[in-house]
Amino acid sequence: MKFAVSREALIKPLQLVAGVVERRQTLPVLANVLLVIEDSQLSLTGTDLEVEIVGRVQLDSAPGDGEITVPAKKFLDICRALPEGSIIEFSLKDQKVTVKSGRTRFTLSTLPANEFPAVEQGANDIQFVCEQKEIKRLIDRTSFAMAQQDVRYYLNGMLWEVRPNELRVVATDGHRLAMCTRPVNINSENSKQAILPRKGVIELSRLLNDSGESVEISLGSSHIRAATTDYTFTSKLVDGKFPDYERVLPKGGDKVVLGNRADLKQAFARTSILSNEKYRGVRLELESGLLTIIANNPEQEEAQDQVAVDYNGDALEVGFNVSYLQDVTNVLDSENIKLTLADSNSSALLEEPENSDSAYVVMPMRL
Repeated sequence: MKFAVSREALIKPLQLVAGVVERRQTLPVLANVLLVIEDSQLSLTGTDLEVEIVGRVQLDSAPGDGEITVPAKKFLDICRALPEGSIIEFSLKDQKVTVKSGRTRFTLSTLPANEFPAVEQGANDIQFVCEQKEIKRLIDRTSFAMAQQDVRYYLNGMLWEVRPNELRVVATDGHRLAMCTRPVNINSENSKQAILPRKGVIELSRLLNDSGESVEISLGSSHIRAATTDYTFTSKLVDGKFPDYERVLPKGGDKVVLGNRADLKQAFARTSILSNEKYRGVRLELESGLLTIIANNPEQEEAQDQVAVDYNGDALEVGFNVSYLQDVTNVLDSENIKLTLADSNSSALLEEPENSDSAYVVMPMRL
């Protein structure tokens, strides 16, 4: 097995694939990346048994088919350390791999390709093609609300709900919820739900770009797959039932506040400096035309900021975790934010005022 490839062509797919590889693993082969040559195409595969990424590189010639696995991190470090524009020559002899470039030469240990695990493929129930930027937007708008290490393991992921001609994703950690819905050409009569694990969401987001290039999504009962010309991403799905998020969406809020997003973002950032480091609570005091944000901490310190808002209802006082409010102001890009409240004990609904494809729910805090 022998091939030559430019450093630039190899390094990007290798970085994407090596990102999945776990440092601490039970099987030694999982620390490796699988290299396979078929005709003039080199494919690189990395997996942690949950998520698998295959990157593809087109070679100038067809050097003959072959396959082997090499240590992922070392191989990536070698490619990074070589000078830009260099050609990497790769050859396998007696189960040792030689990587050469100019006067530099490395010899790496290998493990046989037949030890490399493949992520099993189930039947695909639903398939559709859409622009990469649509999926990227769905993830970017909601992923911050996923739980990190919740015992309710299904919250440590993201719900994908495929509906007729639209795709909705929802993330929640039990204290706040983020939801985004985009029109996508899906020929499916029924809606189907799937939960992507947290690592799968993060890796898929790294692979996608904000372009109009297409990505093909296949959703099965236990796996999801996303394929483009350059790579194929496969992830197991979380086996669990996502909570009924529709019940969490606040209904009947009659207090509607319109405020400038940048002003609110800065006011939240300033008051958060003196909020309680553990609970991060701030008090919002709402009166006609004005929102006052107050933070206190156990050292008896206080921060107060005021923002002019468009509001004509009754006075209202309600507490929230300021980090959750900041996260929403960070992902929205509209000029204004619409905040809908009912009373001091109900959740807040945050949206963009016009044509919003996203909705955010933040539960109140007792302060």
